[in-house]
Amino acid sequence: MSKFTDTASEKLLIVAGKISNEKHMASIKNAFYTLMPVILTGAFCTLITNVVCSTTTNGISLAKVPGMAWLGMFTDLFNAANYATLNFFTIAAVFLIGMELAKQNGLGEAPDAGVVAVCSFVAVLPTYVTTTVNDVEVTISNVLGKDYTAARGLFLGMVIALTSVEIYSALVKSHVFDFKMPDSVPANVTKSFSALMPFALTVLACAAVNFATSKLFNKSLYAIIYTFLQKPLESVMQGLPGLLILMLVAQLFWCIGIHGNQIIKAVRDPLLNAAILANTDLVAQGITDMSQYNIINMSFWDTYMSLGGSGCTLGLIIAIFLFSKRADYKAIAKLSTAPAIFEINECMTFGLPIVLNPYLVIPFIITPLITGTIGYFATASGFAGVALYAMPWTTPPIISAWLSTGGSIGAVITQIICIVVSVVIYTPFVLLANKEPVEEETAC
Repeated sequence: MSKFTDTASEKLLIVAGKISNEKHMASIKNAFYTLMPVILTGAFCTLITNVVCSTTTNGISLAKVPGMAWLGMFTDLFNAANYATLNFFTIAAVFLIGMELAKQNGLGEAPDAGVVAVCSFVAVLPTYVTTTVNDVEVTISNVLGKDYTAARGLFLGMVIALTSVEIYSALVKSHVFDFKMPDSVPANVTKSFSALMPFALTVLACAAVNFATSKLFNKSLYAIIYTFLQKPLESVMQGLPGLLILMLVAQLFWCIGIHGNQIIKAVRDPLLNAAILANTDLVAQGITDMSQYNIINMSFWDTYMSLGGSGCTLGLIIAIFLFSKRADYKAIAKLSTAPAIFEINECMTFGLPIVLNPYLVIPFIITPLITGTIGYFATASGFAGVALYAMPWTTPPIISAWLSTGGSIGAVITQIICIVVSVVIYTPFVLLANKEPVEEETAC
């Protein structure tokens, strides 16, 4: 390896480490790890409601089979679980991000910071909803709209969680508001009184910002954030060019041995998870206009751009079995086959290796960009169904396409096409690697 390459890799490693460990990024990333059961539970309940219990859905449902209509009695059960998870997803995210940031700020395990974040978030939300009843517009007061507590309010929730906990942490660590109490007073009581003023000032500060924007611009803080920040970001991230740029960044980091998905996770996950949650919510509402659904979301990423793991290395494994003459490649491919079925490919990435391998980094970078483009146009044209449900990222191919789209044969065919295309892309580079002298046997 050249001295220039060594120096460049070292500098990129330093940059990647700073990005990954930046406290706000780390707080969002850690919170979303914890939130995965919430996302998957809500998606599972909606899926079961529509493909098992519903007697009114337009698609296939087990409850429509003669003699199985009794399954419809469980609809309310799964709807309740769905409501408790997806419709309050943002509240859970705000609480967890607040706790994680407090930990990053040196406050230790601080559930009070999570409570501060939630209270501050609610303080900036409109407490009314407007609806139409018998063609008359009616305003209902003292309620929180689902738009704020479900996926659509996530961006504002993250902004408020990070901002409020930074204010709260600064006030607590200043010790200006500490209460001095006799030793006989329990420590928890003393701590509660010491947190009183920081808590109150933080929530009031957030409420004051929303109050000012409402008076000055006649818009809530939510409306301003959504219009000028969230919507433009969604337009970029949920469009094909933005998606490909994000994947390109991840792949470039992978090529020098840095976990690219971890680098982009704090940016990718909130927006793409919000997109799949919004789709699931539309399914629960019975919306059939597919133009309202987000083509690009977290399940789209996993279904078409991560076949066998980052770089779509399932295609590489198949190409090695078909065309490689190298014993070391074949040995690694055999060991990697079972993990690759569940989208795990570190054995390939670091075992062949793909990292810093001039024969494999090019197809490793371009393959997910091409398969993602294929998946996008197949979905946009209506050939493949839109991904509607969140799936565990370890769901095997074919199964993932079928389940995430609610049973779209077009999506399954598209995913198979993507696998074939990935084999075609990797094959010339595998043939080229056959000519490379093997210096030593590689073991995983």
